[in-house]
Amino acid sequence: MLRQYELVERVLEYEPDADEAMLNRAYVYTVQKHGSQKRASGDPYFSHPVEVAGLMTDLKLDQETIITALLHDTVEDTLATIDDVRANFGSEVARLVDGVTKLSKIEAMPEDERAAENLRKFLLAMSEDIRVLLVKLADRLHNMRTLHFIKSEEKRRRIARETIDIYAPLAERVGMYEYMREMQLLAFEQLEPAAYKTITDRLTHIREQDGGQVDAIALAIKQALSEAGLSVEVIGREKHPYSIWHKMAERHVTFEQITDIMAFRVICESEADCYRALGILHTTWQFLPGRFKDYISTPKNNGYRSLHTALIYENSMRVEVQLRTREMHRRNEFGLAAHWAYKQGERPDGQVGWLRDLIEIVDASHDPEELLEHTRLAIYQDRIFAFTPKGSLFQLPKGATPVDFAFAVHTDLGAQTVGAKINGRHMPLRTQLGNGDVVEIVKGKDSEPQLSWLGFVVTGKARAAIRRAVRQKEHTEVAELGRKLFDEIASRMPAKIGKKARTAAVERLDLSSEDELMYAIGAAKLDDRAVMEALVPGYTADLPVEEDWLKRERVISIRGLTAGVGFQLAECCHPVPGDRIVGLRKPGEGVEVHAIDCLSLANGLESDWLDLSWGQRSSGAIGRVRVVLYDQMGALADMTGIFATNHVNVKTLDQVQYEPPFATYDIDLEVQDVAHLTRILSALRASDAVAQAERV
Repeated sequence: MLRQYELVERVLEYEPDADEAMLNRAYVYTVQKHGSQKRASGDPYFSHPVEVAGLMTDLKLDQETIITALLHDTVEDTLATIDDVRANFGSEVARLVDGVTKLSKIEAMPEDERAAENLRKFLLAMSEDIRVLLVKLADRLHNMRTLHFIKSEEKRRRIARETIDIYAPLAERVGMYEYMREMQLLAFEQLEPAAYKTITDRLTHIREQDGGQVDAIALAIKQALSEAGLSVEVIGREKHPYSIWHKMAERHVTFEQITDIMAFRVICESEADCYRALGILHTTWQFLPGRFKDYISTPKNNGYRSLHTALIYENSMRVEVQLRTREMHRRNEFGLAAHWAYKQGERPDGQVGWLRDLIEIVDASHDPEELLEHTRLAIYQDRIFAFTPKGSLFQLPKGATPVDFAFAVHTDLGAQTVGAKINGRHMPLRTQLGNGDVVEIVKGKDSEPQLSWLGFVVTGKARAAIRRAVRQKEHTEVAELGRKLFDEIASRMPAKIGKKARTAAVERLDLSSEDELMYAIGAAKLDDRAVMEALVPGYTADLPVEEDWLKRERVISIRGLTAGVGFQLAECCHPVPGDRIVGLRKPGEGVEVHAIDCLSLANGLESDWLDLSWGQRSSGAIGRVRVVLYDQMGALADMTGIFATNHVNVKTLDQVQYEPPFATYDIDLEVQDVAHLTRILSALRASDAVAQAERV
C-alpha cells in the first residue's frame, strides 16, 4: 500500500501546484473514517481507496480526482456524508464523490436490473464529468485484483460477469486498453477456470520451448527497419489469453489452429515513419490480405490510432504487427485519461459523439433488458467506416445498414429515411454496408420509423429510436380509441360530463393527465364501471352487474331486410355489431353484409345496395385480427392470456408469416360487438409481447 508521503510525491511530480495540505488531509480522512474496517483479504479497508488513488496517479490525473479516489467509499461505507465532504474538500470533490457513490448503491438490486441500472447511472454520470467513470473503473480494477479473496464462488462469478459485460467494454470504449485487458483476464479466470488454465499452460509451454523466438523476431523487424534508416523500438508479446479464448470460441477453432499468437508493436518517431515502416515490412515479408487496418488516418471513436497488419514470417508463422508513435502508444493504452484536458474546460477527444448517442439510448430504453441490449450494441462491436456524400466519416458496427447510418448522422434523418443510395446506386434499406461505402440517405418529410426496421438494424441508437417512435405512435392511437370509448361511456351517464368531472376523475384514478385516462381506457386498463365511478362517485352502486356475454345466446339481426330474405356476414371484412354496414344483393342470391369501409365493395357496383343496420339485440360475430408477435419465449401464451381475460372465443388461429424477430398471425375471434373488439386490440397493443395488432 502507498504511504501518505509517497502518494503526495507522485501527484507533485506531474502537478507541482497541487494543494499538498488538502491531499494529506484527504489521506488522513479516509484512514480515520474507515478505521478498523477490513477487506475480504484481511487488509485494512482504507488500503483499497489508497490503491485506487495510486492508479489515478499512474494516469497523472488532477488533484480533485486523486482526492475523489481516496474518498470514494467514505459516504457509502462510513458515517461520513456528502455535506461533510463538501465542508472539508469543496463542492467539486463532493460532486465527484457523490457521482461515484451513486454508482455503488445498487448492489442489492436483482442482477439484470442492477446491470442495467449500472449502465444508466454510468452514462448519466459520465455526461456530467468523465472523471466519475475513471475513478469507478480504477475502483473495479483493484477489486478484481483482490476478487480471489471472496469466499463465495457465486459472488465472484457475478462480479466477474458484470466486469466482462460492462466495465471492460466501457474501459475499451474510452480507450483504456490496459484496464480492459486486465479486467478481462481476471474475469476470464473466474468465469472459465478450466479454459484459463489450459491456455495459460499452453502459453507457458510455448514460452519455454520457443528458444527466444519472440526476441528473435523482434530483432529481425528492428534490423530491417534500421537498415532503411528508421529508428524504432520493437516490443514483442504473446496475445492476451482472453483474446485467444475469444477467438477460439468465435471461429470454432482449437488452440493449435490459432496461428497469430505472437504480436509485435513498433514504436516510431513520427506518423510518416509509421507509414514508411509499414512499406518496408510489407516488402520484406509477405503480408496477409484483409488484415491491414489504418487507424491513423481513420481513428476509432475512442481516439485509438495505430497501423495494424499481419505478416507471414519464416516457416509460415503468422505474426501481428502494430505501428504507432510513442504519443499514440501512450494515448492508446490509457485513452481519455492519457490526454486529460479538463483544466482547460475541454472535453477529452472522442468523448462527446459516442457519449451523446449512449445518453440518447438511456432516454429511449423501455426496460432494463432493452437498455442492456442497446448499450452493449453501442459499446462493444467491431467497426466499419462509411462516408456521407460530403466526406464526413462515421464508424458503425459490422452488419450496419443505411438506416443505422442515417440514425448515426442524426436522429431526425433516421426517422425521415425512405431510401438510400450506396456508392451512387439505389439499394434496399436492409443492405449491409461495407468499409468505405459512400451513403446518401433519401428522406421524406412526412415519413416515420417503421416497425419492420427492427428486423435488420444493428445499432443501439437506431433500435432505441425506432422502438420509441413505435411506442409513441401506439400510445397516440390507443388514446384516440380511448376517447371514442369514453364518449360512449359518457353518453350512458345521468348528466353531461364536462371538463371539471374529467379532471376530478383523473385525480381519483391517480393518473397524470386526461390523455393518460384516455390511454388507460383504450388499453382496457379501466373497465366501464371504474370510469363511471371516477366520474360520478356512487353512481354504479345501483347498476346491475353485467352478465358474461358469452353465456348469452348469439343473436344477429339486421334491419332493412325484407322478411324471409337470408343474409350472411362477408368474410372479406368480418363486420361485427356496431360497425356501419351495407348489403349487396345479386339476383337469385341472398344478401351479403359488408362493413361500410370494406374494399370489396368496389367490386359490387352491379349489385343492389341495401342500407342496413344492426338489430337492437344483435350480439356476437366473428371479427378477424392480425397480430405481429415478437419471436420470444411466452409471447403466444401472453396473447392467448389477453383473449381469456377479455372473454373471447378463438375460432381459428393461423401463422401467416415468420420473419425473425417477428411472427404474424391471422386470428378469428367471436366478439360481442365493435367496442369489445376494440378493447381486445387495445389490450394486445399494450402488451410487451405484441409488436403490432390490427383489425383485418
